[in-house]
Amino acid sequence: MSEPITLNVGGKLYTTSLSTLTSFPDSMLGAMFSGKIPTKKDSQGNCFIDRDGKIFRYILNFLRTSHLDLPEDFQEMGLLRREVDFYQIQPLIEVLQEKEVELSKAEKNAMLNISLDQKTQTVHFTVREAPQIYSLSSSNMEVFSAHIFSTSCLFLKLLGSKLYYCFNGNLSSISSYLQDPNHLTLDWVASVEGLPEEEYTRQNLKRLWVVPDNKQINSFQVFVEEVLKIAMSDGFCIDSSHPHTSDFMNNKIIRLIRYK
Repeated sequence: MSEPITLNVGGKLYTTSLSTLTSFPDSMLGAMFSGKIPTKKDSQGNCFIDRDGKIFRYILNFLRTSHLDLPEDFQEMGLLRREVDFYQIQPLIEVLQEKEVELSKAEKNAMLNISLDQKTQTVHFTVREAPQIYSLSSSNMEVFSAHIFSTSCLFLKLLGSKLYYCFNGNLSSISSYLQDPNHLTLDWVASVEGLPEEEYTRQNLKRLWVVPDNKQINSFQVFVEEVLKIAMSDGFCIDSSHPHTSDFMNNKIIRLIRYK
C-alpha cells in the first residue's frame, strides 16, 4: 500500500491511501490525486475537498470494498446521489441506481397502522378579569394520542408536510417528532373555551393543524378524515379485514394498505 493521505472533506477528516483514491482513474478523485486537477490544502496541510463530510464515508468505503453499504434507516439518498454525481465514480453510480430501484419497489407496497387514544382531563387556569384582579377557573379538555407506524418512510414524510403542531404561537412540522423513519407518535389537545393563549404554552399543551388548509384538529373524526385523505392521495386504501368499513370512523385501531 502507498503512504497514508489525510483528507479534509467539509471539515471531517479521513485517512486513506493514494492507491484507494486513484482506484478509478476516470473519477473526480482519480483526476485530483493523479495530478490532473490541482488540489487545495487546509491550514494543517491536508487535502481539502469542499463537499459533504458525513456522506463521504460511504464513497470512501466503496473505493475500498466495491460495495455500497448503507444503514437500514438511511434517509439521505438525495444527498448521496448529488455527492456520487460529483465524484463521478461510474461503478458507484450504477450501484446507487440499482439501490434506488430496490427502494422504490419496496416503497410501492406499504402498510399504515394507526392506534388512537383519547381521554378527558381537567385543566386549571387563571383568568384576568381586571387590572390586578384574577380568578381561578377550570375546564374539561380533550387529550388525543395517535401512534402511527408505516412501512413507507416516504409516507410519514408526506404526513409531516401536512400536519403541524401549534405551540407558543408558532407552527412546527410533526416531522421533527419522528421516533425513527417508520414510527411517529402525536399528542395534542382540543381547544379549550376560555383558556388564555399563554396557558397553552405554560402548560405545554400542543394543538394540531392541517396545512395549507389552516384547519384545526379538535376531534378524532377530523384527524382520521384528514389522514385518510392524505393516505388515499398516496395510493393507500382501507384494509377490508381491519376494521370493518362500516365501523371505520369509530375504531381505535386503523389499518390501511397500498399495493402498486
